[in-house]
Amino acid sequence: MLKQQLLQKGQHKLSPQQIKLMKLVQLSTLDFEQKVQQELEENPALEEEICSDLEEYSDILEDENKIDITEDQNQSLDNIIDEYFSDDEIEDFQINNQKNYSVKKHIPIISGISFQEYLKNQLHTFRLNEKDLLIADFILGNIDDNGYIRRKITSISDDIFLILGKSVSTEKVEKLLINYIQKLDPTGVGSRNLQECLLIQLEKKKINKEIILSKRIIRDHFEFFIKKHYKKLQKKLGITKKYLRKIIDKIIKLNPKPGKIYSDHTKNLNHIIPDFNISVSDEKLELTLNQRNIPELKISSLYLDMLKSYKSEKNIKENEGTIVFLKKKINSAKWFVDAIKQRKNTLMLTMNAIMDYQKEYFLTGDPVKIKPMILKNISQKIGVGISTVSRVANSKYVNTPYGTFLIKSLFSEKMMNQEGKEISSIEIKKLLKESIDKENKKKPLTDEKLSILLRKKGYLVARRTIAKYRHQMHIPVARMRKDL
Repeated sequence: MLKQQLLQKGQHKLSPQQIKLMKLVQLSTLDFEQKVQQELEENPALEEEICSDLEEYSDILEDENKIDITEDQNQSLDNIIDEYFSDDEIEDFQINNQKNYSVKKHIPIISGISFQEYLKNQLHTFRLNEKDLLIADFILGNIDDNGYIRRKITSISDDIFLILGKSVSTEKVEKLLINYIQKLDPTGVGSRNLQECLLIQLEKKKINKEIILSKRIIRDHFEFFIKKHYKKLQKKLGITKKYLRKIIDKIIKLNPKPGKIYSDHTKNLNHIIPDFNISVSDEKLELTLNQRNIPELKISSLYLDMLKSYKSEKNIKENEGTIVFLKKKINSAKWFVDAIKQRKNTLMLTMNAIMDYQKEYFLTGDPVKIKPMILKNISQKIGVGISTVSRVANSKYVNTPYGTFLIKSLFSEKMMNQEGKEISSIEIKKLLKESIDKENKKKPLTDEKLSILLRKKGYLVARRTIAKYRHQMHIPVARMRKDL
């Protein structure tokens, strides 16, 4: 029985080319344009222009790159889903303090370079010997987009030995991190947690009584601060409520995600490029795929002729190396041309199904018309794997007469109201947000009270469900929403 299960599991294993195709499906329009240009530059057997008739070359074109993706194979892709970083502590801090911190604060942006390159350029201004600079560069590579180092110092030390062949102590790694990397701009970069991040930023502030007390709160009473236990903080510090408010105001103006300053600025330089466009004409929906700067591609006839010529010669063995090279490039080009068509078909098939499923919404623009819809609904409708639908929904934008938004925002769970009518969880979330926006911030509504409030409006939503939706919308618990 176990052997049979292993055999079945092996049969569903995806080939490298099938994985490559799914990565193409996941690419945004801009990233896909760049990928096409990259392929054109790297593979001389690939050319622009409309693909010509290739029948005369059918004897040399191989079928080994044929794309065949079944539903079971798509299901297997669920195991390759990217990991997403989640830090509730930072999220709660940022949600509560969004009004007090703006990413528009000044930071020198060097156009065309990545966050890592920006940090590296600064690091290389320090006078470090060759070995220390090599190690510091390696440490730098562990910084995420938020500006944090999430890995343990011991793990970084081990990797330096395994990858660079350099034996380095954890003390040395920590010394380089604190004395150099944590001195880089934006302030707070290279922190290992939110507490360290805020302390680094406070250390850069001009010393006064408020800053001293701010550092004391973050260093010694961090849990009280994060959980908004202000009465306990007052008692510990022996200060008035009014003075505590003044100190808290200083802390919440700090940046919990220093890396975001850079990435948000660079992202804001480019507008979102929608992957699809939906228009309404005579009460009918029209869907188009954004192909703006994507050229038609074909296999180079020159390379095909060269391969045909070499294969027709008598001394094939002498030309074996050249033939292998030509075949490799031609097969790669053929696969890419086919993959572009398959990508287009997959995207249009998936989006057409979503558009049809949410037809009432796309015709009216009324969010209440959004039907409950999960990935499985679309997957079953068009006969592809759930992971394929997920890749389209999670990474693609659609432009509509009502705005441009991420396709995944149309997906929601099914619920019932008191009349027994099916409603979308999107509608519930909308009402939930409206209720929280209108609440008295001195006495914010608990999940239980929110549940009762919605029930009075005809929506049967349990307290546990309220908590789940609130968390999904990144809205903190009542105690965290309370004004001081």
